[in-house]
Amino acid sequence: MAARSGNRPAELRSPAQIPLRPCAADEGAESARAGMNASATGRTQTRTGRIPLTAPAPTAPGGFPAKAFVGEIVPFRVVAFREGHDRIGVHVRLTAPNGEESLHRLAAVQDGSDSWQADIALDAQGTWQYRFEAFADDYATWAHAAAVKISAGVDVEVMAALGRQVFTRAAAEKFRSAGERTRLKAAAATLSGSDDAAVLSIATDPVLAALFEARPLTSFMSATPEQTLVVERTVAGVGAWYEFFPRSEGAKRNADGTVKSGTFRTAVKRLPAVAAMGFDVLYLPPIHPIGRTHRKGPNNTLDAAPSDPGSPWAIGAAEGGHDAVHPDLGTMADFRYFVREARKLGVEVALDLALQASPDHPWVTSHPEWFTTLPDGTIAYAENPPKKYQDIYPLNFDGDPDGLSAEILRVVEHWVSQGVLIFRVDNPHTKPLWFWEWLIARVTAAHPDVVFLAEAFTRPAPLRGLAAVGFQQSYTYFTWRNTKRELEEFLVSLANETADFLRPNLFVNTPDILTEYLQFGGRAAYRIRASIAATAAPTYGVYTGYELYENVARPGSEENIDNEKYEYKLRDFAAAEENGDSLAPYLRRLNEIRAAHPALRQLRNIAVHWSDDDSILVYSKHVDGAFTVDGASDTVIVVINVDPHSVRESTVHLDTRVWGVEPGDPYEVEDLVTGAVWTWSDHNFVRLDAFAEPVHILKVKGRS
Repeated sequence: MAARSGNRPAELRSPAQIPLRPCAADEGAESARAGMNASATGRTQTRTGRIPLTAPAPTAPGGFPAKAFVGEIVPFRVVAFREGHDRIGVHVRLTAPNGEESLHRLAAVQDGSDSWQADIALDAQGTWQYRFEAFADDYATWAHAAAVKISAGVDVEVMAALGRQVFTRAAAEKFRSAGERTRLKAAAATLSGSDDAAVLSIATDPVLAALFEARPLTSFMSATPEQTLVVERTVAGVGAWYEFFPRSEGAKRNADGTVKSGTFRTAVKRLPAVAAMGFDVLYLPPIHPIGRTHRKGPNNTLDAAPSDPGSPWAIGAAEGGHDAVHPDLGTMADFRYFVREARKLGVEVALDLALQASPDHPWVTSHPEWFTTLPDGTIAYAENPPKKYQDIYPLNFDGDPDGLSAEILRVVEHWVSQGVLIFRVDNPHTKPLWFWEWLIARVTAAHPDVVFLAEAFTRPAPLRGLAAVGFQQSYTYFTWRNTKRELEEFLVSLANETADFLRPNLFVNTPDILTEYLQFGGRAAYRIRASIAATAAPTYGVYTGYELYENVARPGSEENIDNEKYEYKLRDFAAAEENGDSLAPYLRRLNEIRAAHPALRQLRNIAVHWSDDDSILVYSKHVDGAFTVDGASDTVIVVINVDPHSVRESTVHLDTRVWGVEPGDPYEVEDLVTGAVWTWSDHNFVRLDAFAEPVHILKVKGRS
């Protein structure tokens, strides 16, 4: 695969695949491929094959397919063992979307664990099939036994005779090349003399070992049932998101103090700045007509003035519902123009899909059965106790599930036809899980490039359930994980426990979330949180205003005061950057680093290290050179002072074996933000000043 140019990320490649080859199989091999295995007698079927295989992965809960994205390095894992001391081998048989099969040999994770793994970068979008196959590795069994026994002077003649059988069998296998067969026959001939040294030389010959590693000699085989892995386009798992309200971009204050709304045409002028910061997905809150009944005023008040725009999430008015655009923003043609202009800059537009309605929505009169009717005959409005949303009616899927589902599918199809392929879904956990399974399956079957992000700030079970049934991305609890210990546990969990089906999007803030950490952490807090989000996961996002350090909350809430949800926001980004009051240059640098380093575009490869300070978080991300275009490994070490109020000094302790450096050996690191270069080893002193530079993002350059 070719590397992309400019700030676009380098692509990954898979290691060379093992050529397809036949495997000798026992009587139960065919039934093993179907998920059943014959017993030793061949007369009855058992769930356990001749070589047991358990815990295959990747996998997702509930029997749903696991997920990956194009370029993701996926660990294929299984537990396999057999009785006694004979050696086994394991491979995974992959069937690509185009029907091509390939075999990939798994390696034992560690002695005694019976766990096997192969890391494979999948490079084609679509549905893949895979199954694990375990076999008796006859050469490995003989070579191990021969090396041990001959060194001890035990059973030399027996081992030589057994070796002759192994090499004679292998030389007769038709799929082997002429050169291989010649070498195998020569080995068998050498063993005819039964000389101790000769037999030992054959048993320990690295060339022969490599030959059998690629094409093992097998006598039994068992297989797991075939499983499915859905590989989606790269943006489903990798991206830098930016959120803005188009009505605020280009908005102007009138002489009477009211504000004239920005439009899609004026918002286009903000696109170059978003692209220049390195963001490649632009998320827009709802762009539909806004209801007037119970419209909210500034700071969520109940007394809106005629000029107040209301909350975009109160969808629907006389001008239309979910398939219309707000007249103040322009026309549908203006929206399509906005989408096209964004694409020209390498930015893809994501649209909010908020399944709720204002009291003025056309659905309220045409389909009252889609809402909840109270005993007094009124429709229930939305609540999240103690919060109340008098301007919003939630949908009820139990009155007419087929009709409501069909209408929402129509709405999604409408926006796909306007050029939208990414949807950020508002509060999906308040809708039935079956509905999302149904909707996402139908949309992606017709439009495989469509991506759904779940804004599911909810309990772990529904959050994971939404990911399992099809959501390609999910908001997480990241905003509320701020201490070193919280972050270590959280990031390791994302990379290991749920990575087969749940992809986190680490938004640092939203219009609804301004955490105490940001409210009281000053500018250092903004730099710290952006650094973690951008380096710990391949997808992250910021809501506009973050680069201006907007940190004043409405009293008693976790939201910005004068929240943009309820009013226009007039900002001068250029002046802030010119005066050095903007985080935009740092965000730009973070996105440049992400684009240049394949290690930062993977989720599963995080390794947490240790520091002597409870506020210094240390982790690394590494990609082996087998997966990069230029063959060079890529390692990034991140050291962060998560206390935004102090200067911290500490020793950090690194397991350098993660990137192939033996403990104690020196190597060079380069700070990718400041350009400083140091010689490091496995124990290193750091000083991180929250008020100056609280973060090291270090590239491992090589050994000094």
